[in-house]
Amino acid sequence: MPELPDLAVYCESIERELAGATLTRILLPSIFVLRTVEPSVTAFEGRRLLATERLGKRIVFAFEDELFAVVHLMIAGRLKWFPAGSKVPMNKIVLARFEFDRGTLMLTEAGTKRRASIHLVRGRAALMAHDPGGIDPLTCTLEQFAVRLQHENHTLKRALTDPRSFSGIGNSYSDEILHRARLSPLALSQKLAEADVARLHEATREVLSEWLARLRKESENAFPEKVTAFHPEMAVHGKFKQPCPVCGSLVQRIVHADNESNYCPTCQTGGKLLADRALSRLLKASWPKTADGLD
Repeated sequence: MPELPDLAVYCESIERELAGATLTRILLPSIFVLRTVEPSVTAFEGRRLLATERLGKRIVFAFEDELFAVVHLMIAGRLKWFPAGSKVPMNKIVLARFEFDRGTLMLTEAGTKRRASIHLVRGRAALMAHDPGGIDPLTCTLEQFAVRLQHENHTLKRALTDPRSFSGIGNSYSDEILHRARLSPLALSQKLAEADVARLHEATREVLSEWLARLRKESENAFPEKVTAFHPEMAVHGKFKQPCPVCGSLVQRIVHADNESNYCPTCQTGGKLLADRALSRLLKASWPKTADGLD
C-alpha cells in the first residue's frame, strides 16, 4: 500500500503536471470504484484543478467550487500519467480515467480484488469526514508523538500504522522505523521508557524524511512509475532471510493474516525469534481483520 513518502511524491508530481489544468471528463470503466452518488461525475467537468493534497493515505484532487475527488489506492492501486497526445491504454486493470486538457491521469489496480476507491464530495467539511485523524509524523513534536503513540496499549507495529494516530505510516515504513529505532514490533506502546519513545520519534522522522528525499530525486524528471512497498535499499522490509545491513543477522518475519512484520532479531529483540503464534495472540484484539482496516 502506498504510504506517506509515495503519496507525497504522487501529489507533487500531479501538481507539476496538472496544476491549473481543466478536467474535461471522468471515465469509469469500473463503476464500482466510485463510492458516492452526490455530487455527480459531470459536476466536475470544466473545473480547474487547484491543488493536490494528501489526507492520510488518500490523495485529494481539489477542484474549483470546493469540489474534491478523494482517491484511496489501498494495496494495489496506482496512478499513471499520459501527456496530451499520448496513446492511453485501456485494459481490465483500468478503474478510472481523469481526462484533462493537458493529458490523462489513470487509476489502475492490479489483481482481482477491487479495493481502490473514489469518493466525490462537495465542501471542505465533507472532505474532512474522510480524514482518519492521524497527526503528521514528520512535523509533530515529541510530546504530540508520545500522546498518540500511548493513548492505547497496542504493539508498536499496530500503534505506528493506526491511521487515527499517525497519518500515512503503513506496513513497510513501520518495519523500517522500528528497525532504525532498535525496537521490537511486539513491544507494547504503554510499556516504553521515555528514552525509547524519543528514539522512536526520531527514527520515524528520519526514515520518512530520507525516503521522501530519495523518491523525490527518483521522480524529479518523470512521473513516478514504480511505486512499490519493496525497495532494495530498505533495511528489513521484504528482506526475510537476508542479512541485516547493521549486524548481518538474517532478517526474520512474523505473519498475521495478510500482514507481516520484518525485523532483525539481533538489533530489535535481543536475539529472540518472534513466533507467528505469539503475534496472532497479541494482535488479535488490535490488528485489523481486513486490509480496509489498515486505512
